[in-house]
Amino acid sequence: MTITANLGIDLSMRLTAVLVAIGAVAPAFAQSYPSRPIEFIVHTSPGGGTDVFSRIVAETITREKLLPQPVNVSNRTGGGGTIAFTYVKSKRGDPHVVLTMATGSLLTAASRTDVQLGLENYTPLAFFAMDPQVIAVPADSKIMTLKDLIEAGKREPNALVGAVTSAGGGARQLIYLMERETGAKYKFVSFKSGADAALAVVGGHVPFTTENLSEMYGHVEAKKLRVLAVTGEKRMSVLPEVPTLREAGLNVSVGTGRGFGMPAGVPKEAAATMEAVLKRVHDSAPWKEFSARNMFEDRYMNGAEFAQFLAKRREEMQAFLVYAGLLQKP
Repeated sequence: MTITANLGIDLSMRLTAVLVAIGAVAPAFAQSYPSRPIEFIVHTSPGGGTDVFSRIVAETITREKLLPQPVNVSNRTGGGGTIAFTYVKSKRGDPHVVLTMATGSLLTAASRTDVQLGLENYTPLAFFAMDPQVIAVPADSKIMTLKDLIEAGKREPNALVGAVTSAGGGARQLIYLMERETGAKYKFVSFKSGADAALAVVGGHVPFTTENLSEMYGHVEAKKLRVLAVTGEKRMSVLPEVPTLREAGLNVSVGTGRGFGMPAGVPKEAAATMEAVLKRVHDSAPWKEFSARNMFEDRYMNGAEFAQFLAKRREEMQAFLVYAGLLQKP
């Protein structure tokens, strides 16, 4: 009896010790993460919309001391985003690497079979906003309206060139949708960022661009670029005289989604910690001011909601890529 009782007490004490140890894991993990600086990866060059978006979030995290480690932005350009996406994929399980997601470029890469960058390689964390696109021409262009641009694309197919960030990104998709709706045809040329694309149009090297307004608004304010139409559901307060595509007769509404993710395989606790930090940034005054200044359609999604959004949009992107000849039909 005494031996049995002592054995029971010993087992009970050991079990209690194990339970205490398990209970201490979550707090200990929370205190140890992050254990080194966080790297925010951007697939475009400095100054572009994705870069600026990433830096305002990183600066807010640092300024508000939302994490005990610094957040550094790293630009890994090239390959229409595949260099950056491949780098993040290679960091599987590392919660100290965060991908700044521009949904158009990410979904293009995820749809391609040659690069193996499917969505399963990433852990969505938070969606911040939709960045509206516009159709813009040089201020002195003879193309005065969207109708003029469409008629020119019909009259001389492939004579006009649009400046975009990548062959499968949101700006190129907008050109495709214009062609699908109207029968016009255009060529395109790719640049490292939307800011670079806008500069090419300002310089008169390319006739028009379909990139994000946030990446060219300074040129619009300086009257170096003239906007023909905006892609949102409503006219924009900063461009009240510019019609939406729907008002101009096109059944088109697109934009660049902006958010963040980690590599696949990261600890759930780390993903939850970063997701909570990003939510605090989205709720902050600096973000609200930045979002309003850049004319974003500001709406938040958590990681699970963002994952569903990406899965749905990938189907739409695949249809576009097949049409554009960039992807074989399944």
